[in-house]
Amino acid sequence: MVDDPWTTGLLLAGYLLAMTAVGARAARRSKTVEGFFLAERGLAPAALAATLAATILGASSTLGMAGLGFREGLTGAWWLLSGTAGLLVLSLFLAEKVRETGCFTLPELLGATYDRRVRVAASALILASWVGIIAAQIVASGKLLGILFGPRQEVFIVASALVFVGYTALGGQRSIVKTDAVQLLILLLGLALVSWRAFQLAGPDLLAGQSFPTSEARGWPEVTSLLLVVGSAYLVGPDIYSRLFSASDPGTARRASLAAALILVPLAFVITSLGIAARLLFPAILPEEALPVLMAETLSPLGAGIVAAALLSALLSSADTTLLTATSILALDLFRAARPHASAEEILWVSRAGCLLIGGVALVSALHLPEIVSTLLAAYTIFAGGLIVPAVAGFQRDRLRLTPSGALASILGGGAVALLFGGRWPLLGMATSAFLLIAVSWLLPQSKRRISG
Repeated sequence: MVDDPWTTGLLLAGYLLAMTAVGARAARRSKTVEGFFLAERGLAPAALAATLAATILGASSTLGMAGLGFREGLTGAWWLLSGTAGLLVLSLFLAEKVRETGCFTLPELLGATYDRRVRVAASALILASWVGIIAAQIVASGKLLGILFGPRQEVFIVASALVFVGYTALGGQRSIVKTDAVQLLILLLGLALVSWRAFQLAGPDLLAGQSFPTSEARGWPEVTSLLLVVGSAYLVGPDIYSRLFSASDPGTARRASLAAALILVPLAFVITSLGIAARLLFPAILPEEALPVLMAETLSPLGAGIVAAALLSALLSSADTTLLTATSILALDLFRAARPHASAEEILWVSRAGCLLIGGVALVSALHLPEIVSTLLAAYTIFAGGLIVPAVAGFQRDRLRLTPSGALASILGGGAVALLFGGRWPLLGMATSAFLLIAVSWLLPQSKRRISG
């Protein structure tokens, strides 16, 4: 707990009010479906790169990855580096193609590639996974504020959830893009401040004896598994794709995703090194308390407030994007598919109500969650097990002779295997998905007829 909670608390309260005001102001321009979900497809490279980076730097990439650094050393950086690898592949090979489709959501893209059954199955799988990811961001914010201000973590979980659910429901993508740009700057400032102090106290031998790219705690099999599971979630991620769909043109989608990846690489090592510093200075704490304890114990109340705002900005900037992604799937892939003649006003009403509903479910889930990284890894494993293979292969559908039935079997079978066995064998779902996609497509070629998504 910080020495002067009032100073830190006032700074944090000001930050939360400012984010709410920025989001509410942006809401005045979100009057159309395309405006609410895609900011009228008008994001320039700088804005798109900033919102991509802010989205990725969430609970797992800050509190969780510092905890990995505390627990295992520098190889903990592979969590964010794995996502960055997926983002690099996306930027070089798929980003322009994704933007050229003109879709609103990843399930819509899959529906256009295969058929509406695949679109519905993908929607259900993403919604189930993404509620867990939203909940992990919420619980991380509660842990952060609980360390700063006391043990009543539940109160802080509810408070932080109300802020990002509120401004996301009001302004959609425009609110998120505006707040993400501010949040990324605050995050970079906060990381620089706590890094300067922590590295000063830990001394010049901070990284002495550290092993990378592998260590006793994480060998090549574990690194490869992380690259495939986490990296694939960035290669084909509904939240990442929602950003690419918002780009002003295909070239902007490619350049911005590449720029975001380059921003993230050094941050992976900085954040992990902070976990190592926390282990040297405060060896008795829990791993995921590394960043908050560094902040509370080594900085002045003003400095702690700045860094707390920085960490909270990381959590909220990921939570708002995942929430809007889930909302867009509920409104556009499920509701509009069921009611194709619904007006724009109806869709916007359902979108805002759905945002509150999904946020509420995630909040309830957040009150019963275990560790941040384990929760996110479980969600990513289920998502990757069912969707990665048919989504990536879909760009070469005709060449590979893939069918809608094959894609449907791939999503359902891979997702189910990942749900049941992903904790022990994280790649089994993806392997099952690939097998079913090819086997069913080639054994049932009569299913090749495409149905509009």
